[in-house]
Amino acid sequence: MRRIFGIALAALLIGGVIAVIFVGHGDPGTERAATKTVRGVIGSEKAEFFNDTEVVKALAAKGYTVRTETSGSWAMDKLPLDQYDFAFPSSSEPASEIEAKTKLQGAQTTRPFYSPLVVVARASAAKVLADNKLAVMTGKHSGTLLMGPYLKAAAEDRTWQQLPGAAADAALTGTVFIKTTDPASSNSGALFLAATSNVANNNTVVSDDAGVNRTAPLLRKLIAVQGALPPSTDDPFRAFISGAGDPLILVYESQVAALLMQKQQPADLDAMVVLYPDTTVNSAHTFVPLNDKAKDLGGLLATDPDLRRLAVKHGLRPQDGLAEFTTATAPHTDYLNQKLTGIRQVNTPTVTILMTLAARAKAQGDTP
Repeated sequence: MRRIFGIALAALLIGGVIAVIFVGHGDPGTERAATKTVRGVIGSEKAEFFNDTEVVKALAAKGYTVRTETSGSWAMDKLPLDQYDFAFPSSSEPASEIEAKTKLQGAQTTRPFYSPLVVVARASAAKVLADNKLAVMTGKHSGTLLMGPYLKAAAEDRTWQQLPGAAADAALTGTVFIKTTDPASSNSGALFLAATSNVANNNTVVSDDAGVNRTAPLLRKLIAVQGALPPSTDDPFRAFISGAGDPLILVYESQVAALLMQKQQPADLDAMVVLYPDTTVNSAHTFVPLNDKAKDLGGLLATDPDLRRLAVKHGLRPQDGLAEFTTATAPHTDYLNQKLTGIRQVNTPTVTILMTLAARAKAQGDTP
């Protein structure tokens, strides 16, 4: 009896060894070195990047399993950050707030990639803007939004009906506006206020109460006309490419570039025009490690060739990676301004000033 039991036990042990060997040498695309699981909070525009199976495998090859949750970048500092290993907002300004809240000393922040803000427009809307000198077309599907003339029209509460040529498209009605996200919590909305306030402040960064009072009434007009403000660019962009939504929507260039390169979603691309604001603030996605577990992950995202290639696949511009981006997007130059030619990039106000501008822009009534 004991002999039979011993043989059975030996068989089980051998089977266990075989099972371990099998798991360890399974699918070559599954990396067995993923020994460290890190949890982070990210801007929603990076969710598809981190969910990409190629990205998952590339990170696993470097020893990481990354779990993410999404949040508005400017709302991240309100979260219980001790529950995360890293935060990855869409620009450096909210990253500074995160560092201040967590009392990080000399945190090894990294900016692996960035993305300019663009306005996607219906072809009919873009034509009307160009015909009325609010934009300049540079190709069939691309152009430049002239921020000075556009903001003048916004200050005057200009409607589509007042613009010659708009009557050809019955959908172009009401006040002309660009649909943005909530500037108090979402990075794209906040940076749009940074750019528009700069233009409204005589092409100077708003830096004091006088500048806030000078620009706040116009910013209020830009926000009040929109109605409900979405928390991220995802839903408005999805609505736009499905043929619904507003005729002018602020999104990240990365969302457009990813759509063009991956063609994952049905869309009438022939009806889309990409307008680059002539004054803008680039969105430098900033990785903030919150503990030692994730301290090297930001640098990995910035330097690993496979991860840089995959960032470009998702429309993101790697730091110092213009050649990588232009090569990958070469078939889509009719939509994309690869070198950002003719675009003036400006600095943002301080976090305090920018959040004051956001609060004033969202206020029910605005008096200097």
